[in-house]
Amino acid sequence: MSKNEPTDAQSEATDEIRSLFREIYAAWAENDADAFVASYRDDATVVMPRTYHRDKGEIRGSMAAGFQGPLKGSRAVDEPLSIRVIGDHTAIVVSRAGILMVGEAQLPVDREVIATWVLVREDGRWLVASYANAPAH
Repeated sequence: MSKNEPTDAQSEATDEIRSLFREIYAAWAENDADAFVASYRDDATVVMPRTYHRDKGEIRGSMAAGFQGPLKGSRAVDEPLSIRVIGDHTAIVVSRAGILMVGEAQLPVDREVIATWVLVREDGRWLVASYANAPAH
């Protein structure tokens, strides 16, 4: 095996992480703030332009307000560009992401972001420890 080929454990972790993303974004599609943050640590942070949430409660509150307001009926797209599993308990995911508003089939370029996720494995499951994004263009 070459140095850059993933091990079986890394491949399994990558599959689990992709499943985590599907769960998070299925919750978004349902506008369910509780399900959206179910895979976030209690001390998770979110940093985005003009936004800083210090814990799971703040993240949940922001998402609930969004789902009742401007994000109602929206869906998020998030395509991992890189998944790096570091040891047994940490992963860093870099993704291209954005929000599709009601009726949109394609993500407008001006709303595309590059996101960085820090994930930790606790009690056999991956959790979001931190999320940050910045405009892609």
